[in-house]
Amino acid sequence: MKMNKNIITILSLLIIISSCTKQLDLTPVSSISDANYWKTAEQFDAFVTGIHTQFRTNNAAFLYLGELRSDIYGTDPGSSTTFTGEATQGLEHAWQQTLDLDNAVVGNFGGFYYNIDQINLLISKINASNVLTAANRNYYLGEAHGMRAFYYFQMLRTWGNVVIQTEPVTSIDVASLAKAASPEAEVIQLIKSDIDSSVNNFAADYSFRNTKSFWSKSATLMLKAEVYLWTAHRNGGTADATVAKNALMDIQTNVPSLTLLPDFSDVFAVTNKGNDEIIFASRYVLNEASMQFVASSFVPQTGLITNYYDSAENRQFNTATDNWGGLLRAPVLISTFRKFDDNDSRKWTTIQPAYNLTSGAYTIAGCFVKKYPGEQSASVRYYTNDFVIYRYADLLLMLAEAKVLLGEDPSSEINQVRARAYGNHYDEAVNGYPHQAIDTNPDEAILQERLYEFIFEGKRWYDLRRMGDNYVYEHTTVLPSESYKLLWPIDRTSLTNNRALVQTPGYTTF
Repeated sequence: MKMNKNIITILSLLIIISSCTKQLDLTPVSSISDANYWKTAEQFDAFVTGIHTQFRTNNAAFLYLGELRSDIYGTDPGSSTTFTGEATQGLEHAWQQTLDLDNAVVGNFGGFYYNIDQINLLISKINASNVLTAANRNYYLGEAHGMRAFYYFQMLRTWGNVVIQTEPVTSIDVASLAKAASPEAEVIQLIKSDIDSSVNNFAADYSFRNTKSFWSKSATLMLKAEVYLWTAHRNGGTADATVAKNALMDIQTNVPSLTLLPDFSDVFAVTNKGNDEIIFASRYVLNEASMQFVASSFVPQTGLITNYYDSAENRQFNTATDNWGGLLRAPVLISTFRKFDDNDSRKWTTIQPAYNLTSGAYTIAGCFVKKYPGEQSASVRYYTNDFVIYRYADLLLMLAEAKVLLGEDPSSEINQVRARAYGNHYDEAVNGYPHQAIDTNPDEAILQERLYEFIFEGKRWYDLRRMGDNYVYEHTTVLPSESYKLLWPIDRTSLTNNRALVQTPGYTTF
């Protein structure tokens, strides 16, 4: 996704103005850019590209909020540092559930309000413009409303009550930016309204743009299913479960090219972007952008990993092929790795175990994520896999979840995912639903399948929360007596910058 000169110009102007205020990243629109922009269809197209580029910068926050507090990461018992000796540097507050206003891990509401304001600006300019074709006008509005709903859904599930801002900030009156949060009921109403607007604007256009790296109607329908499953597990019941099911079947009917790839690892390959399983993913390209958050937190330093062994390949790690070049702040728990069946291909694609070798015997030392290994260029590793937001396996497992809520049989959807995972080792009588022991509880079966399938895609914490508080208590270190920890605290800086905000109940404020 290469930014052209127009994008660089307008975003540079907006960033300059953003230095005038820090309130929720609601960036006032530059009068210079506003007077000279929005004159041609190409300028709108450039701005839409810029919004997707900015969305890409939020992927680290999506990942942190979506799974860092779950049962995937942590230092193994007996150690306060990672198995390589690298420090967790504050990320441990997430999985230890010791978040507070000074250790919030994710601050400033993930930085989401910056792009929300740009989306608000785009919507207002589209509605006032006559330079776009009807097809592009509607497609851009479909993208904008869908992406805004996505951002607010992230924040709803994280902080509950959040500030609603649907108009672009067009002045530098800092005092006016102190704004109270709206209750969850109003936030979910906005999310559902934006989803409806997105679907209506896309109408019958199910096309994908930029090799599925731009938002689409299918992405909105996936979000719709996710939102309505969230409310179905609360007070929406079968009515909302039916909405979710219909949204997913809409995609299946109108985008028949979507399917599971035969090989799980091919879904994430740098040479296979925008493949038939992908519905929406953020694009990374060599010499243009890479997933720096992978190197900064999830993979080890090359010089440290070479002290360990890969038992599956019976070899010691080396600097040539195992040059992760990272900083391991969030290792994968050994217990997470051991939950997988050895015949499940997702185990070996997703997690890299490291072993000590003593007197010819391997003993596991620790693990880290390897789902996004990137590519080698001039003996340097670059993390240029696309970061997946929605894919067809997610559709199938959400459809299974909707069916369970409706009292229907989820075996077809679950078994498609399991069959792909086990490949030639798949035996439906052994591995298929409902023949595994966990299948006696369909919710737990779906949660387990989603864990195996979506590690490092930012879904596990949200999955547990969606299914119900008891699942959070069962699978994480949050206690029933600490129910306030289901939400995140607001960081000190955000509370300072916007004095109309109130700290998440249960957490210490100033």
